Amino acid sequence: QVQLVESGGGLVQAGKSLRLSCAASGIMFRIVAMGWYRQAPGKQRELVGTITGGGSTNYADSVKGRFTISRDNAKNTVYLQMNSLKPEDTAVYYCRTTWGIREYWGQGTQVTVSS
Repeated sequence: QVQLVESGGGLVQAGKSLRLSCAASGIMFRIVAMGWYRQAPGKQRELVGTITGGGSTNYADSVKGRFTISRDNAKNTVYLQMNSLKPEDTAVYYCRTTWGIREYWGQGTQVTVSS
């Protein structure tokens, strides 16, 4: 059974940092690409960035230079380091992967950035 569990969200002031984690189980983690997404109130879910099994990353323009995705294959965990947070980064953050023909999402973790 595939499971993705996010953690690390919270309330933070603008300009500060947070690190989110997504622990995966039920998949061969080291070979799968992982993605971070977010959904702000009243908006569609959007891609934040992705990391391949080999560690290559891509980011949305809105977070480039501020957010960093990394992975620890020994811990089956992917991270989202968020620096210089802005109020517009407020959203529920989700991790996602595909395994076989299905996609899987975590339950999400709330990030709130106050001005």
